[in-house]
Amino acid sequence: MANHKSAKKRAKQNLVRRQRNRSVKSTLKTLEKKLRAAKASGDDATMELMRQNQSALQKASQKGIIHKNTASRKISRLSKLVHA
Repeated sequence: MANHKSAKKRAKQNLVRRQRNRSVKSTLKTLEKKLRAAKASGDDATMELMRQNQSALQKASQKGIIHKNTASRKISRLSKLVHA
C-alpha cells in the first residue's frame, strides 16, 4: 500500500480512471453487439446504430481509452459489415 500522500492520491486516481475506462469499454462492446444483431436480423435501425458506434469509438480514442488505430480499425470493419 502507498505510504506517501501523493502515492495515496495517485492510487485513488488510478482506481477512478480504471472504473471509468471499464465502463466505456463495456458500452463499446454492447453497442457493437447491438449493431451486429441488428444487421443479422435486417433491422432498419442499422445506420443509426452505426453512427452511435462510430461516435463512441472516436470519443474513446480521443480520451485515450482505446488507441486511435484500434478505433479506426473497428469503425472500418463495422462499416464494411453494414454496407455489405
